[in-house]
Amino acid sequence: MKPPAIGYLRRDISGVAQSWDETQIRSLAERLGYRFTKTVVFSDRTTEPLRRLLDVVTTTEAAAVVTPSLNHLGDLPDALLAACDVITVTPEITHTRTLPALPA
Repeated sequence: MKPPAIGYLRRDISGVAQSWDETQIRSLAERLGYRFTKTVVFSDRTTEPLRRLLDVVTTTEAAAVVTPSLNHLGDLPDALLAACDVITVTPEITHTRTLPALPA
């Protein structure tokens, strides 16, 4: 069974290209071998977007979040990378999930 992935974008950043961005997200996820489940769309007025995105990642058990670019995340949140891979469409890069350090 393919691992699940979700898309993520900010409508205020995508603007009129939102549907194109959603198509690109879905296409890349499927090409990389994920089972695409949904796209999460927030705006600049969404409260606590990272917490809400992490809730969706947990609920869907997503192995990856695919986003048009890191601009949609603002940066690469450590909490998100601890939960799943983060994949950008442009440039096409997979930021691999970071595992907690083993105790010394």
